[in-house]
Amino acid sequence: MISANPYLNFQGNTEEAFTFYREVFGGEFVSLIRFRDFPGNSMGVAEAELDKIAHIALPLGPHNLLMATDCVTSWGRPFERGNHCYISLETESPAESERIFNALSRAGTVEMSLQETEWAERYGICIDHFGVQWMVNYTGAKTFG
Repeated sequence: MISANPYLNFQGNTEEAFTFYREVFGGEFVSLIRFRDFPGNSMGVAEAELDKIAHIALPLGPHNLLMATDCVTSWGRPFERGNHCYISLETESPAESERIFNALSRAGTVEMSLQETEWAERYGICIDHFGVQWMVNYTGAKTFG
């Protein structure tokens, strides 16, 4: 495994929160992508939410990132305290992604099947049977934003 990082969800105020975190921790954003940046609105977000943050990342020291997104009402899963924190895993291979995703989702819930996305060769979201929320990501040769 390459890394494990906290991934937060916010109720439309990700940019405000991360401006604050940048003041606290220092550094510069290594990524800031709005839903509008996805070609053809491939994320399926309502017009009124296209300027919300799809992904933002701020380094926490040399080896970790604090990452986040805005919860959008278009997806039908409203923001609630308790569903606002994931652990994002960057794996070393598609096979490792499959193994970890399948193990974590066994007896749990799959929110997004492991699949290719604009930003990753393999990406999926699941909740394990203890209620911990996971994002499994193998970027591979993909670059986005």
